[in-house]
Amino acid sequence: MKVLAISDVEEAWLTTYYDRDRMADVELIISCGDLPATYLEHIVTLANVPLLYVPGNHDRDYDNHPPQGCIPIDNRTIECQGLRIMGFGGSVRYNDRIVGYSEQEMYWKVFKQSLLARLSGEIDLLVTHAPIRGYGDLDDLPHQGFEAFNTCLEIVHPTIMVHGHVHMNYGRIERERNHPSGTRIINACGAQIFDIEPNR
Repeated sequence: MKVLAISDVEEAWLTTYYDRDRMADVELIISCGDLPATYLEHIVTLANVPLLYVPGNHDRDYDNHPPQGCIPIDNRTIECQGLRIMGFGGSVRYNDRIVGYSEQEMYWKVFKQSLLARLSGEIDLLVTHAPIRGYGDLDDLPHQGFEAFNTCLEIVHPTIMVHGHVHMNYGRIERERNHPSGTRIINACGAQIFDIEPNR
């Protein structure tokens, strides 16, 4: 099935100049964060397919205005469109004004959720805002990834991990990477369409 992943940067072809041809076969939309609630609401209304989301580090407004018509998956595992999907929002905490976590805080969230999910099988899709440390992140603290996500990949073996946070214009950023666990990692910054099939 085709999935559209979005994050960080708004795309006019999804709103003002909605491209029905590009969206024709998309059955699921995933937001990896740092996008206004109104943007997500606009997209889900036009696309008329499920839109799942995790908050980015700049999405504290979601507390007061969560995206209507969209499904939150932060620190949750759900089944949608035949896929098992797990989500973790936020980034490494670098100040008190963001949605952020220490490495230890994220580790315990990931470890607990991964063990719970593992009881009923593997995960098809892992959705995060931040990347894995060493796989598409940067050296500065605000854009470092979490080591904890390695634990998740080792326990639940997702086919694909999709994240945002690291913008494509930050330098020599790769859109896709492969993890030693076999998971394909995709940076969704802006918008990216990919294919995935349930691994059950």
